[in-house]
Amino acid sequence: MQRSQESRPRAKSPFVAAFLSLLFPGLGHAYAGAYQRALGFAAPPILVAALLAGVVLRMDGAHLIGFLLTTGVLPGIFVFNLLLLVYRLVAIVDAYRVTVWLNALSANAGGRLGRPRLVFNPVSLGGLFAVVLVMSGAHVVVARYDVIAISALSDPCVFITDQTPANCDETPSSSPGGSLEPTDEPIGSPTPTATPPPIQGSALPDVTIPPWNGTERLNILLIGTDQRPNEGTYNTDTLIVVSIDPTTKQVAMFSLPRDSTDVPLPPGPLRNAYASYGGVYPNKINSLFTTVRGRPDLVPGTSRTRGYNGLKEVLGNLYNLDIKYFVEVNFEGFKKVVDDLGGVTINVQVPVQDDGYPSDTGRSSRVYIPAGIQHMTGAQALVYARSRHKSDDFDRGARQQRVLTSLREQADVTAIIPRIPQLLADVKTTVRTDIPQDQLARLAGLASSVDSKNIRSYVFSYPRYGTQVLSPIYKFLPDVTKIRTAVANAFKVDPQLEDTRAALAEENPSIWILNGSGRQGQATNLVQYLAYYGLSASAPTTKPNTSALSGTQIVVYNGAETRLTDSIAFLESTFDTKVVLKSDPAIPVDVVITTTRRTPTLTPPPSS
Repeated sequence: MQRSQESRPRAKSPFVAAFLSLLFPGLGHAYAGAYQRALGFAAPPILVAALLAGVVLRMDGAHLIGFLLTTGVLPGIFVFNLLLLVYRLVAIVDAYRVTVWLNALSANAGGRLGRPRLVFNPVSLGGLFAVVLVMSGAHVVVARYDVIAISALSDPCVFITDQTPANCDETPSSSPGGSLEPTDEPIGSPTPTATPPPIQGSALPDVTIPPWNGTERLNILLIGTDQRPNEGTYNTDTLIVVSIDPTTKQVAMFSLPRDSTDVPLPPGPLRNAYASYGGVYPNKINSLFTTVRGRPDLVPGTSRTRGYNGLKEVLGNLYNLDIKYFVEVNFEGFKKVVDDLGGVTINVQVPVQDDGYPSDTGRSSRVYIPAGIQHMTGAQALVYARSRHKSDDFDRGARQQRVLTSLREQADVTAIIPRIPQLLADVKTTVRTDIPQDQLARLAGLASSVDSKNIRSYVFSYPRYGTQVLSPIYKFLPDVTKIRTAVANAFKVDPQLEDTRAALAEENPSIWILNGSGRQGQATNLVQYLAYYGLSASAPTTKPNTSALSGTQIVVYNGAETRLTDSIAFLESTFDTKVVLKSDPAIPVDVVITTTRRTPTLTPPPSS
């Protein structure tokens, strides 16, 4: 009898069975010896896991985000997570109960001694409760992330429509009593002085814009708004149109300086209202939003959408593009979102120095960002993108585009996951868009298919794309013809050619071409050739003395060579000669090119 008791199998731990089922359904049953039951509980999750792995492993981060944004996926995940919670709970409790039963059955000699008596140890029950609590906690976390995402993606205050509720704060101000309105005046000016345009009749009917069909060129307006806590200002200071060709996967970015004035208006009530100004908007473009937001006779929509509709109409008319959607973020929100993403690493090509950068306290501060690879916080990235003193609109626009492309390249889904709650909370308070929720997945898929390293960047600034007025306040007057030509050819021109044009136009040397060859029209042809590459030149009728010249002569005057590095390299390569440096205060230009009969015949391509 004693030998029989010693050979009895050792009882299994119900807690261990429950814990193993926590790791994976069916493991606890296998531990207890209920192998058929173990297979029954393990088979469904194994099949589901294999199916999900086959889907997810074929996606990169961007495609995965696109899948999650597909209509119905996030609610489906919530339901699946709830069902999985119930399934795992049943598996854990069942493994615990089966182990207790098998222990009792073994202790009762397989039931030969009567009905087995189930014994539930209080300590073991406490362990079971702990296992259920841990398992439930994981599912609660997943459900929380899911609910936060669903809330953000269905928030009517983020996805602006004509039905957006009135309690949405479009531009929450941290300046008590401060105006939330954009102004055409310099910073610090209390109120705009421009006279409102005359009433053009009754309110315009709402117009429903057809959604993007997935095949035509997609244009999205990115808006950055300036709202300073102690000044109450609100201006659409960053205006970038992102244009994507879904067929070739090419992308172009078009930036218009905030000080752009006399921008042509589209036909209709808006242009008629400014007929006395020649059908152009006479104020700075960053004030247009406020000007039209309260004018239902000028632009269709509600007070929530009309300002954005006006910007899309006016910039679409300027670029000859159909701008479908907009995305707006205020600068304070930009800082938070960049921080939520873990910062951004940017290759600073030119040092940024600004002794008059406006701080949140209302005072000017000094900032300096050295050249080289820099990892920036949200605040540092904003300073880099916005600084303009000791710089120009071209450099500022290029920096803004560089920040956007860097964020696009460095987005890491695995690093973002722990920050999702804070990221979505910041998005809800700082981002506005009219992109339909059912288009998000398609747009995410499109974004994942483009090569961010080959984005074509255009900054429509002085001198290449217009002229400037320095006083009484600075204004940029865009050259509409040049801008429209650049936009139309954005996907046709060689990117390297465009980079060359941009670099030469930024240096903007003043050039004379003196015809010493005796060939009629040579200097004029060279002026057109240099213009094709972004250089502005003129051809005075002065006849030069070429008796001592054996070929083309390029003279750079009065120390201009220190700021014309790219221009000099281009001219030396083009004319196969070295520049000569001279000082002569009587020469009013930077460069004088004197041609001879050996000067090559250069004309711009016919397509220019």
